[in-house]
Amino acid sequence: MSQRPLSPHLQIWRWGPHMFVSILHRVTGDGMALVGLAVLVWWLGALASGPEAYTTFTEMMTSPIGYAVLVGLTWAFFTHMMSGLRHFVLDIGAGYELDTNRMWSIASPIIAVLLTGAFWMFVLFPKGALA
Repeated sequence: MSQRPLSPHLQIWRWGPHMFVSILHRVTGDGMALVGLAVLVWWLGALASGPEAYTTFTEMMTSPIGYAVLVGLTWAFFTHMMSGLRHFVLDIGAGYELDTNRMWSIASPIIAVLLTGAFWMFVLFPKGALA
């Protein structure tokens, strides 16, 4: 009897950007579900608990650690969204050419970082604040 695996394992496949983006898609989805849910429940609880609790929440979320959490959630959202759009295009049957697939696998996390930066520039420096 052969000792070969029934299906290919990760050691057999050559790693590429498409695998990285696929794993990143799963990680960002889980991160948004866990961390995002925790922040949402804390925010709703603070809203329901009164001004003191809400002040505590806003102080924490506007601290450096709070901003790191919020920026991380924003990055996870845009990364997950761009990967989802990439998969949507693949699902309609386009983008399977190797060069095209590789280009969008590399571009989607880069676009997500740019969207995250643009979002936070808009939040932190509203129109007219930079002038």
